[in-house]
Amino acid sequence: MQRFREIEFHESFDMIVAIANGGIVPAAIINQRLNIEIQFLKISLCDNHQQKKYDSPKLVAPIDFDFKNKTVLLVEDRVKTGATLQFAMELLAEAKLIKTFAVNGNADYALYNEACFKFPWIL
Repeated sequence: MQRFREIEFHESFDMIVAIANGGIVPAAIINQRLNIEIQFLKISLCDNHQQKKYDSPKLVAPIDFDFKNKTVLLVEDRVKTGATLQFAMELLAEAKLIKTFAVNGNADYALYNEACFKFPWIL
């Protein structure tokens, strides 16, 4: 939680977009600080046990929010290959600017970048 409190964002964002389901908890924590619109992008690649479900990420529910010409903070819990983030960025291509956030992995903003990582909110 300390890292969430200390991270400095260099942009002003219009909205947070959480990649559901993994990005929901970190997006909610960030939103406590930024207090801006939060939306969910329902993308699936792996199942609940982190086993690959599809060959590539799939949009599993329509995008039902306006992101065009907005500055977006795209939030994910973990970035391994970057495939889900890349797919999400393609879906949101009409945004004015997209910056990425990951609790763990390679993103514009990341709290950690470790090979083995246990999230405290996953039982």
